[in-house]
Amino acid sequence: MKRMHPYLIIALLIMFSSHIVAQELKCNIQVVSQQVQGTNKQVFQTLQTAIYEFMNSTVWTNHVYAFDERVECNLLFNITDQISADEFKGTLQIQSRRPVFNTNYNTVMINYMDNDIHFRYVEFEPLQFDETQHLSNLTSILAFYAYIILGFDYDSFSFEGGTPYFQRAENIVNNAQNAREVGWKAFESTSHKNRYWLINDILDDKYAPIREFNYRYHRHGLDLMDEKVVEGRAAIAESLENLQKVYRDKPDPFMQILKVILDAKADEFVNIFSESFVEEKNRVVTILQEIDPSNQPKYQRILSAG
Repeated sequence: MKRMHPYLIIALLIMFSSHIVAQELKCNIQVVSQQVQGTNKQVFQTLQTAIYEFMNSTVWTNHVYAFDERVECNLLFNITDQISADEFKGTLQIQSRRPVFNTNYNTVMINYMDNDIHFRYVEFEPLQFDETQHLSNLTSILAFYAYIILGFDYDSFSFEGGTPYFQRAENIVNNAQNAREVGWKAFESTSHKNRYWLINDILDDKYAPIREFNYRYHRHGLDLMDEKVVEGRAAIAESLENLQKVYRDKPDPFMQILKVILDAKADEFVNIFSESFVEEKNRVVTILQEIDPSNQPKYQRILSAG
């Protein structure tokens, strides 16, 4: 038998491993800066590249991901102020998606706006992150949302499976309590909408039904619908009762984590239940209009669908 050349073996091993082992995130990054005056726009392109490499090259878990198993997400930075040559303010839109079993459909997991983006960035300087201390506001924000994205994703595959990653996000918040930038402390948001309150609510036992919803909605609902549409849809309808329970208990008057879920799923609810039977439609719309009154006209479309 003819022996394979050792260099060819090495090349094949490298090629094979590239399809088996990959970082956890497939994160698209966009940095826009139309509101910033000045001529040095190159810094924002360099920043975009640096964030892209940080999010997609960092190893966030101890698990091995196949190339096509990476979690898809988008980070959109809108830089509104350049305070100095290396200091910036703006907003950050975070979105992530999860594939539905045996389909080409991706469901939105999180769609969240952070209005407290303030960081320093020196062009071409490496982005440094340490889980044990707050080195950089930019990398702490990036790592925080990497773990939030992973936590939601893991929660959708196993009940409270995202806890280790939510706890890491909580550690980042704890390390940032002495940071001069806002977004990390409880008292900085009277409406309970910042990074402190986001992770606080996720890990608060009073909001545990929301995490149960995340699991039941995806594993017992969406993932079943390719083969058993009626059963999967019924499981989704039942899972909505978890959100209704939180809404009625009102752990705090703002319930931002409930809004995060509803913002991600509202359109999908309409698509799923527009094809349902009348009794199920009525039950679902009653729940949705109670827990998400701002979207009542949208949910009304479920009832009018043929």
